[in-house]
Amino acid sequence: MGGHSHWSQIKRQKGGNDAKRGAVFTKLSREITVAAREGGGDPAMNPRLRLAIEKAREGNMPMDTIKRAIERGAGGGEGAAALQEITFEGYGPGGVAILVQTLTDNRNRTVSELRTTLTRGGGTLGESGSVAWQFDNKGLIAIETAGADAEELALTAIDSGAEDVRVEGEFVEVFTAPAELDKVRRHLQESGLKLASAELFMLPKNTVPLDEKSSAQALKLLDQLEELDDVQKVYSNADFPESVLMEYASA
Repeated sequence: MGGHSHWSQIKRQKGGNDAKRGAVFTKLSREITVAAREGGGDPAMNPRLRLAIEKAREGNMPMDTIKRAIERGAGGGEGAAALQEITFEGYGPGGVAILVQTLTDNRNRTVSELRTTLTRGGGTLGESGSVAWQFDNKGLIAIETAGADAEELALTAIDSGAEDVRVEGEFVEVFTAPAELDKVRRHLQESGLKLASAELFMLPKNTVPLDEKSSAQALKLLDQLEELDDVQKVYSNADFPESVLMEYASA
């Protein structure tokens, strides 16, 4: 079986077409703008902004676009001020819990789009607090094994301050306290390890095993939610059969 973080890694590897990349740039720009608005425009003094910029660079976002997003947030422009960070909660096929993190300038539009997408995908939009208690906020760093000994990588991660380490396919997943994410990330990079990603992550306390039919429905719904313009990140406590994830990866 494979959890939500494994699904996230597969999504990252699959990439997307030009239209999807354009949508990803928009979402990355919003995150940079809000990070600069909340913590200032200097990446050296703003860990959230530093991570957002690194993620944008990994996605090949042009530096001019990154700079404009920072200036928009640090300057307190009208567009930046209108963006709200709202987390919505709901349920998907098989009764899995779903968290949807959004950045929106129109809450009513976002609620309408989420409710429609969830309902059509076999889920429901829940009340605030209905599922959030089932998740813990963590830092998540994915290390590419690239033929290296996964156990050695795990030991390096633990020495760097990791709370927990798991091997998922071609990656070693490193979990940290949220405040320690940037420090652990920098230590791992300085150790010469190749990092696939570093981000804040909502880790489910327990997972819900799904059969193949419910897994296919849930994966489709999670994809559809992620494609909504206002959605930044989607999390679930689904536990997918490995065969379904392999089929999803090759699709």
